[in-house]
Amino acid sequence: MTLPETLERAMRLAVEQADQVKGATYPNPPVGAVILDHDGQIAGVGGTEPAGSAHAEVVALRRAGTKASGGTAVVTLEPCNHYGRTPPCVDALLAAGISTVVFAVADPNPVAAGGAARLAAGGIEVVAGLAAELVRTGPLREWLHKQRTGLPHVTWKYAASIDGRSAAADGSSRWITGDAARADVHRRRAAADAIVVGTGTVFADDPTLTARLPDGRLAERQPLRVVVGKREISSESNVLNDDSRTMVIRTHDPHEVIRALSDRTDVFVEGGPTLAGAFLRAGVVNRILAYVAPILLGGPVVAVGDVGVPSIGKALRWRYDGMDTLGPDVVLSLVPQ
Repeated sequence: MTLPETLERAMRLAVEQADQVKGATYPNPPVGAVILDHDGQIAGVGGTEPAGSAHAEVVALRRAGTKASGGTAVVTLEPCNHYGRTPPCVDALLAAGISTVVFAVADPNPVAAGGAARLAAGGIEVVAGLAAELVRTGPLREWLHKQRTGLPHVTWKYAASIDGRSAAADGSSRWITGDAARADVHRRRAAADAIVVGTGTVFADDPTLTARLPDGRLAERQPLRVVVGKREISSESNVLNDDSRTMVIRTHDPHEVIRALSDRTDVFVEGGPTLAGAFLRAGVVNRILAYVAPILLGGPVVAVGDVGVPSIGKALRWRYDGMDTLGPDVVLSLVPQ
């Protein structure tokens, strides 16, 4: 058996692979895999390719070649055990002569599950649960939510000053956060399935709602742009340009929005305080990403409007599940308590 620290390093590399393909694998999960040879050296790495193409294990095995024989496969998700558009990954692992398979999270999909048992029956040592929390809260967060609930995972993302303002008193908001934070937002946009804003944001800011690279070019993958509200928006609005597809939903009901996006997995809400308040009141936000800048603005333009809290005892309570620094700013990740 490969040394535990070697397996942990391999799993972190597998998570990086999964992060790199996130957003490009739908409806398959974004999975990363690493093949270690008999001596514990990295022989091949891979991430899930777009639907209909190879899964992560097959990509990594292909790159490892004959070095996979007698080696270890380290995978973020239990290898699949069913025929879809491609054969089961367990078949490829068995055929390659892998001696050990280590995975982080069991596959909750009953159609694809059973890979661990099938591998064990084939004489392969199977280890489950390595770095499970890292994977559950990382590249598989949204996909696992979709498997549990049948609904897309909804993240409310906003940028604000340290005193909770999303713009100055005159309405100016470019830029509250710095370059590193904005680059992180665009990276996340490129991995998301949809970005939701209200008509108020379209009228006030005329956003493009695209994912861009640090040099300003459009990212290869763009999320669906979703505009919510009953007011007509101008046909000249940037959100209707040819950079990506756009859906207009004539409603103020967040539940209707979620139903309309039920074929998606990862949905971002990036609208203003009214839209954010509506989604929070409806209880459909699964995660908050707060980009906080060390500046003070004061004034009336707050990040979120009415969330239906009449007193401190009725506060919507969340807990931190991550924090990172991005240049001078911080990004906080919160989930319902």
